[in-house]
Order: sequence, then C-alpha cells, then structure tokens
Amino acid sequence: MSTIQQTTDGKEKQKLLILNENLWKIMYRLSWPAIIAMVLYGLNAVIAAVFVGRYVGETALAGVSVAYPLTQISLGLGSLIGVGAGAALSIAIGRQDQHTQQRLMGNVNYLTVIVTVVYMVLGLLFSTQLVSIMGGEGQTLTLGNSYFRITVWGSFFWIYGLAANMIVRAEGKMKSAAVVMGIGLVADVLCNYLLVAVLQLGVEGAAWATNIGMFVYTLLGWIYFGRGWSSFKTRAFAIYRDRATLKSIFSLGMSSFIMNFMNLVQALIVFNALSKYGTIADVAFYGVVFRVFTFLLTPIFGLMRALQPVIGINFGAEKYERVIQSYKIFTLASMVLTLPFWIIAMWNPQMILGLMLPDQTFSGPELMYFRINMAVLPLLSMIFMAMTFFPSIDKGKPAAIIGIARQLVFYVPVMLVLPRIMGVSGVYWGTLAIDAIVVLWTAWMVRKEFGVLRKSGGFPVTEAQLQI
Repeated sequence: MSTIQQTTDGKEKQKLLILNENLWKIMYRLSWPAIIAMVLYGLNAVIAAVFVGRYVGETALAGVSVAYPLTQISLGLGSLIGVGAGAALSIAIGRQDQHTQQRLMGNVNYLTVIVTVVYMVLGLLFSTQLVSIMGGEGQTLTLGNSYFRITVWGSFFWIYGLAANMIVRAEGKMKSAAVVMGIGLVADVLCNYLLVAVLQLGVEGAAWATNIGMFVYTLLGWIYFGRGWSSFKTRAFAIYRDRATLKSIFSLGMSSFIMNFMNLVQALIVFNALSKYGTIADVAFYGVVFRVFTFLLTPIFGLMRALQPVIGINFGAEKYERVIQSYKIFTLASMVLTLPFWIIAMWNPQMILGLMLPDQTFSGPELMYFRINMAVLPLLSMIFMAMTFFPSIDKGKPAAIIGIARQLVFYVPVMLVLPRIMGVSGVYWGTLAIDAIVVLWTAWMVRKEFGVLRKSGGFPVTEAQLQI
C-alpha cells in the first residue's frame, strides 16, 4: 500500500471514529495523550521558575515573575494561529474541504512571519517600559527586562512551535503532539540545568534555555509537515495569503489570543497592586502561585485541545447532538481529572510552593492566599471548554466576549478597589469572587447555545433539555 493511500486511510479512520464512536471512548482515546502534551508544555513555565528560584534567588524570581506574563503575548499569538487554524482544519475535514486543507500551512506560515516581525519590533523597542508597567522596579526591573528581551529574540519559535503543535492536535493526533512536547521539555530541562545551574548565567540562561526548547518544537513541526506525516496534504514551507482562510483563522483563534492577552491584563493589575501595597516577597510569592495555578490548569488545557477536533468535525458533519454531548463529557472529565491535583495543593500548599522557594517558610496568611486562589479551580473547566466549544462551532464571538469581560468588566474594577481596602489579601479574594461569577455566566451562555444547536438539527427542545 502506498504512503499516500495509508495517509488517506488513516485520515478517514480518524474522521469516522470521531463521527461515530462512543464519545466516552473518544474522550479517553484523544485526551490522555493531549493531557500529557499540555502537562509537559506547562512544565516549561515551571522549570524556569524552579531553576531561577533555586540557583539565583528570590529577587531574580521576582524579576522573572513580572516578565513572565509578557512572554505570554508570543504564546497568545501562537495560540491565535494554532487554535484558529486547528478549528478551520477540523471543520474542513468534517466538510471534506480539500482546498482549505491543502493550503492551510501556507497561510499559517504567512501569519507567523507577519505577527513575529510586528511583535519583535514592538517588544524590543518597549521592553523596559513594558516590564516597568508590570510593576518592575530597581533590580527586579533590570532582571525582568533581560529575561523578556531574550524571549522576544526567540519569539518566532514560540509562535510557530505552539501553532504547529495545536494543528497536529486538531487532526486528532494527540500522541504525536505529546511526543513533540516531551522532546521539547527534555531539551528545556537540560538547557536550564546547563545554563543556570552549571554555567550560572542567571535569568538570561533561563530565557535562552526556554528559547532552545521552543526551537525544538519548531524544528519537529517542520519535520512533521515537511515529510508528509500530517493527515492532510500540505506544503510545510509554502506561503499563501488566502483572504477567506486568514479571516477564518483570525475569527476562530481570536478568543484564544484574547484569553492569553487578558491574562496579561490581569497580571499587570495584580503585580502593580502588589508592588504598591506589598513587598518584593509578595511579588515573588504571587509569581509562584500564578505559575502553580497555570500548571494545575494544564490537564484542562489538554482536554480543550482534544475536544476541538471532536466538536469541529461533528459540527462540520451537522451532528449537533454529538457536539452537545461532547462538551458535557469533556467538561465533566476535566473536573474529575483536576480534583486529585487540586486536593493535594489545597491539603499541602507548603510542599508545592517549596519546589520554587525551597528555603522559605510560608506564613499562615500566605498559605491561606494560596488556597483562596485555588478554591474554584475545578469549576474553571466549564469556562475553558466553552472557549473551545464556541470557536469549534464557527462562533468565535461568545468566547471572545467571555475572555474580555472577565478582565475588563470584572477584574479591572475589582483589583483597583479591593487591594486599596484590604491590602494584599484583596488580590486573592477578588480573584475568587470573579472566577465564581464567570463560571455561572459561562454556564448560562453554553446552555443557551445548546438550545440553538438542537433547533438547527431539527430536534425538539424539551423542558428537561433546557435545564441541562
């Protein structure tokens, strides 16, 4: 059997599986490698903090902490392209749209080059101002600026590496994506050990180590698409500028970018509040809490990526009831999966926090802040699955609204008021209240969309279904 025939058969087998197999089996089959991939990817953020905290010190960790949210801009751009292209690919597979599939990577390459150039110019020109805006002062500003500038130089690899891996996941090939993530993580750890622990290059070494890890992701992406291992025909290094495809990628991926960018807005407000009402130790502590919180979300992120092809392909094939059931099953599974990690973190925060600040004994209020910040983490599954659900049914706007409203409508006013009244504790109590409100709001939006899908599919909507 020819390679082309094998690829075609594999593609059809994957598509038929998603369209017809039991959804619980699909969830298990696609999710565990996707979860592993995202956990491995999430460890990249933790690894840098671990090495800096252990081998450089608390001030350096504070500098990396204020700069770290800025590095999420490049990941947000990679997510915009990857999620948008992945959603467009899933829908195209469901609709058997060969033209879009064949030219997809050419449009991805075009977008990656354009956004990288813009980001690098702005990032290098305004790096000091950006780190200062994030709350960096004195030595923290100097160290944070050094870390951020180095990551900007490697931003092409951050953007393309993440986007390419997301497209592989959108094919439903979660194992391949997980292998790439694993290799990249190994490279990151080895380089952090060499540059930070052995050569003692400080925060600069940690930044270059992460860049090298991202380069490995990109290199493996080039090999994957260049050698024809993808389930759709494409040219790895082509450049296309198809207006309809570019528009689709932007509209479907914008919610993911907004989610990343709004996290930057959140960090900006929080770090400034901590700089104003707290100390460098408070900044370093929140930086650790933020990274741990983000890492504990990675199983949810893995299920998000696995959910995308399931919803996209079934939506493209107009199997709307399977779309609805997919959201419910993946949301429930992500809640259950998060619980063990959440319980350990809530039970023994000292152990978790000590990984990054090993010589520090945390006070009672600090441990309480950690628990407050983690309190509703399992319920956030509803929000993140919705951020995948809406773009995958060709409706990026609701997901974008959720991302924007969470930060601008809720976060900005709350964080401007509560820390002034309550001090540092206001940051953590405010976060808890906001997340609880957004969970309820998201549940209402998703339930409303279920009714629309059922009507579109010609199903009678019963009172019992409206209550789900």
